[in-house]
Amino acid sequence: MGKGKRHRGKRGSSSEEEENSQVSSPDSETSSGTGTEREAKKKRISPGEEMEVAQVGVEEDEFTPKSPISMPYIPDELNDPTAYPATLAAYNEAHVKYKAKLNRRYRLFSMPPQHNLASSFMSSHRHLLPIRESAQKAVLHAAKSIIRLSSSVDGKPLANCCGLWIKWDEESKTGIVLTTAHLIRSNHPTENLWEGRDEYDIKSKVIVHLLDGKTADGHYLYHQEHYDLAFFKVRVDEEVEVPHFSASMHCGQDVFRLGRDDHMNLRITHGRVEYLNPGSYERHHYMHFFHQKNDFLSHQRNDDRLPDKRNDDYLCDDDGGSIIDLDGKVAGLVNTHLEKSFVPSSILSKCVDLWCKFRCIPRLHLRMNFISIKLLDPIHIEKMWRMYKIEDGLIVQEVASESHAEKLGICLGDIIERFNGKLISTTVELEKMLLGRCRDHLDQGGHLNENINISIQVFHTEERLRRNINLSVDVSDGGEVVNRRTYPITAIEGTSASGQSSQNVADDPCLPRRERTWASYYT
Repeated sequence: MGKGKRHRGKRGSSSEEEENSQVSSPDSETSSGTGTEREAKKKRISPGEEMEVAQVGVEEDEFTPKSPISMPYIPDELNDPTAYPATLAAYNEAHVKYKAKLNRRYRLFSMPPQHNLASSFMSSHRHLLPIRESAQKAVLHAAKSIIRLSSSVDGKPLANCCGLWIKWDEESKTGIVLTTAHLIRSNHPTENLWEGRDEYDIKSKVIVHLLDGKTADGHYLYHQEHYDLAFFKVRVDEEVEVPHFSASMHCGQDVFRLGRDDHMNLRITHGRVEYLNPGSYERHHYMHFFHQKNDFLSHQRNDDRLPDKRNDDYLCDDDGGSIIDLDGKVAGLVNTHLEKSFVPSSILSKCVDLWCKFRCIPRLHLRMNFISIKLLDPIHIEKMWRMYKIEDGLIVQEVASESHAEKLGICLGDIIERFNGKLISTTVELEKMLLGRCRDHLDQGGHLNENINISIQVFHTEERLRRNINLSVDVSDGGEVVNRRTYPITAIEGTSASGQSSQNVADDPCLPRRERTWASYYT
């Protein structure tokens, strides 16, 4: 109530208020005005504004302007609480009304978020200025297709995730949502996906949280365990936004990771596609999202406005959101496992196409794990080329016990160079080929759970031998299992009852052969 307050008050007060000894805000928020005044205001409204008024349900003739919001203050000559207690009481009452009116306006959807709400990195990262305009346009366009889902079993929460609209039917007013099967995953006993031990509850209750704040029931249609994808049908009264998929992805590409939090607020994280092989526990189709933390960017800021680390370094902790490119097209579906992994659009679009046509997503089970030579360190690649003239292909990391590949002599460290005559560079390329071959199989009248032959070119590294072989594989829409060969040790460590060392027992040709390891190549 000092001079500073008086100064702020004068800027927001009217001349009539300054003449009053006691100042209070008007009790009414509207003023009637004369008919002539209303006509003048009516003439000043443009045709576009008339349409906007009609859309929100207010007739133009019924609109009356609200009274302006005026901040109360106490003039200096009355600013003595002891001498003028009535003035202070009137001021306090007026100030309460003033704050109430102000807060009502601040709560309008058009007002920017207050300081206690999370903000986007786009507001603070100056290194993104060159792409800010195109990025914002892409993000806002892609966000229209992203919703949120929650699941429960017997009333107990199971999971929360995001999802994408992929189809809309005007006649039935239903949409199809694509999301991660993690939404209905009831048991996840191991991080190694190749063991195939995850369990899913297709009877889970699924609630779809729509963009307008409403909810709807999600009806289970299908899930695919290998790609961890799930499809749900949803009744929606209004048409939904169906996104476009990006045609290709490459390492180092600028992308944005989008998701929604528990309040349906959009979460945006900038990053790039990482130059990385899938982890040994991850499926072949995964690519990875790299996000640079604030700590590495702080040197680029020259002002005192440091970003809010809570929000700026935020990575969506829910699966099923989208990875988008600078055109706003879906470049992948977030399906986090051990790393910040996602299913790239090249695989996603083939999966959606297969499901839409055949209501299943089959693939060929090779019963092997690989890593890409292309994604290794260049020093390693150069040495392989210099010594063996090999600089492309997939290195075998695991061969399933009792598989046809094992029986044909494919071992750890061997290199798969071609699939059905085509060169292979990455595991994602291999997955595209497997899906494409399955589509051909179904188009030709084939069925699930059948065996077919494929041709692969193998370079056996230990023997320095290149072979073309026919591999028998399963057509399945289940999760591929690559079970490691094991055997029991029946003799006492060191020496058996017959005097044979345990090492000799392991080398017995009647027992499964020992698994080769990377260490054996350096000894």
